[in-house]
Amino acid sequence: MKVFSAKVEDGREGQDGKPSIGPVYRNLLAKNGYPSPDHDMSTAWTLFSSSVQKHPGNRMLGWRNIVDGKVGPYIWKTYKEVYDEILHIGSALRASGAEPGCRVGIYGANCPQWIMAMEACGAHSLVCVPLYDTLGPGAVNFIIDHAEVDFVFVQDKKVKELLNPNCSSAQRLKAMVCFTSLTEEDNAKASQMGIKTYSWTEFLHMGKENPQEISPPQPFNICTIMYTSGTSGDPKGVVLTHETIAIFVHGIDLFLDQFEDKMTVDDVYLSFLPLAHILDRMIEEYFFHKGASVGYYHGNLKELRDDIMELKPTFLAGVPRVYDMIHEGIKKALQELRPLRRWIFDALYNYKLSWMKRGYKHKYASPLADLLAFRKVKAKLGGRIRLLLSGGAPLSSEVEEFLRVTCCAFVVQGYGLTETCGACTIGFPDEMCMVGAVGAPAVYNELRLEEVSDMGYNPLGNPPFGEICVRGKTIFSEYYKNPELTRESFKDGWFHTGDIGQMLPNGVVKIIDRKKNLIKLSQGEYVALEYLENVYGFTPIVDDVWVYGNSFKSMLVAVVVLHEENAKKWANLNGYTGSLSELCSLSKLQNYVLSELKSTAEKNKPDERF
Repeated sequence: MKVFSAKVEDGREGQDGKPSIGPVYRNLLAKNGYPSPDHDMSTAWTLFSSSVQKHPGNRMLGWRNIVDGKVGPYIWKTYKEVYDEILHIGSALRASGAEPGCRVGIYGANCPQWIMAMEACGAHSLVCVPLYDTLGPGAVNFIIDHAEVDFVFVQDKKVKELLNPNCSSAQRLKAMVCFTSLTEEDNAKASQMGIKTYSWTEFLHMGKENPQEISPPQPFNICTIMYTSGTSGDPKGVVLTHETIAIFVHGIDLFLDQFEDKMTVDDVYLSFLPLAHILDRMIEEYFFHKGASVGYYHGNLKELRDDIMELKPTFLAGVPRVYDMIHEGIKKALQELRPLRRWIFDALYNYKLSWMKRGYKHKYASPLADLLAFRKVKAKLGGRIRLLLSGGAPLSSEVEEFLRVTCCAFVVQGYGLTETCGACTIGFPDEMCMVGAVGAPAVYNELRLEEVSDMGYNPLGNPPFGEICVRGKTIFSEYYKNPELTRESFKDGWFHTGDIGQMLPNGVVKIIDRKKNLIKLSQGEYVALEYLENVYGFTPIVDDVWVYGNSFKSMLVAVVVLHEENAKKWANLNGYTGSLSELCSLSKLQNYVLSELKSTAEKNKPDERF
């Protein structure tokens, strides 16, 4: 059996009320100790600035302009062009009073200005603080106050939210720079609050007129404070240093270097996951380090396929729901084929899958099947896709296997949190034994499982289950201004993730449950609500699901939002018409949805105990 991680310490039984702990595992590249870091690449700024020196003419940032409601082709800025603009933005920040250590907020959708503001922070030892409102009402107001943000770069659509009376913390801002330009009304309102406002062009001009020497950060300086959801309601600020980010990127370099297929400067990433989240942020940091290209979606996720066809990316990263939709789209197209062609597709699928399971790489498993059937699937993803990465939640084994066979690309899962600076485990390409799992520990991490007695998880059992605990060189420094929560999260030097994992015999981790967000029902049963939402969300006819529990009750309640297109497809097949709300009143549809939810639960049981 091929093994993908090294056991470097044995587990031990719990004593004196302490939980049992499982063995400690490392990446095979770190079996005898962590590799030496690259001292020439010790900060996020040096990752980028050295790439500018190596690849000044390479395309770096791409975007699509919308004129008269029509979306145009991708327009690009080179590394040198971006670097020059960053110097002007940084100079303007310093001319506005920003000093090293100052907090700078960035609020808006992914775009070149987002990245240029972030890199300008790096050039002058300023702390980048992403702002986003999906953490709940009042989150932006809380973050500005809590992080003591003085300057904000903001998308035009988000300006009104900053100037809203409910966002009282905005009054502390010294300046607001719009990604494009502000309206006269917004300028007047900001002026009344004592906030100086600038369009992007005006701020660039200020920087050109007031050039400042850069003030690069030290490795131990804070690079970013990224806020994530907190258990008490308020977001928690995850502090990541420049050294943490640089080591993470170097670890990815070492990991990818062991494979035949290398990343090159010609690779292109389509960015649509929020830059305010760690996954997209670290992918882009890595792409910039390599001198490759990043193109941004034009802002409408419903039209993402149009961006894919225009950009023709080589790399996509998404959450499981994105890949579920791709899977559903391919399946829908198959249903419209004539029976003979559908049979041929299925036969080719099973033939290629059988060779992949024998250890053949996807591109060698069946070139004929790729030519006859699967190149058409790849064409739907732009025709150049080489790697699909899934993170954020477990991807169903059914969808992962289907994509591995049909997309003619590597498909891998990873697992990580903001606190681990992104992936702390990552899958290996072309290893079918990793379907349904999230891979082995990353290069600069160690991982072990810890007993959760209330839930019956034992890391010394067979198979071993427990809470995933991580330590290493890519772990966050602290929760900003929250030493108590920091102490609670670290025990004996290990960060406790709150996620429940299973360690497979080949040294690969599988996520099976969630310790946090537990509720105890009246019969004493612990239930992980978030985990149930993720599992039931795989159901094709379900667009979203919310699970509620009450400790005084013995049953859970779920609110299910139907996938409109799939619900209407069911209606057509069963002779019904009407709006979605009218269809939802049909007892036959209700029973069908219930049966589909039960089927999903059966398919996604973590093991025989559930």
